[in-house]
Amino acid sequence: MVTMSILHRLSAVAVAARFSVPHSTSLTATAFTPAFSNTSTRSFARSTSPLFSSPPTRYLLSYDYIPDVLEKRGPYREGHIGLAKEMIEEGTCVSGGPSSVPREGVPNGALFIFTTEDAAEKFVAEDPYVANGIVTGHSIAEWTVVVGTN
Repeated sequence: MVTMSILHRLSAVAVAARFSVPHSTSLTATAFTPAFSNTSTRSFARSTSPLFSSPPTRYLLSYDYIPDVLEKRGPYREGHIGLAKEMIEEGTCVSGGPSSVPREGVPNGALFIFTTEDAAEKFVAEDPYVANGIVTGHSIAEWTVVVGTN
């Protein structure tokens, strides 16, 4: 029977192996990987281990557009895209763009990713597409990023 002290020592060995630093000036750590893996190092900064941080929460802003969006958006497009770019520079908007049914080509809405709910609400409040009737509806959803970088 395996005792708890042996399990604790095995856990400590696994953690030590995962984060042991090679004898160099590099800021990489030797990762604890199975023998069949072809990857042996990874950057501390790119780690997604729960030991470093919890998954980030993002906010998805979804827009519904009028059917003739391509014909009517022209006068407001510069302000709409300018607002998105401004918020990207501030670090409150991650990305955004139009969405459509596959192979139809005409946008039926848009999707934006924000770092805070307040930022998503600010975008809606200041967006010329909303003020001028290009957007017929919107929703904001909380999204917890589990995989990928964002």
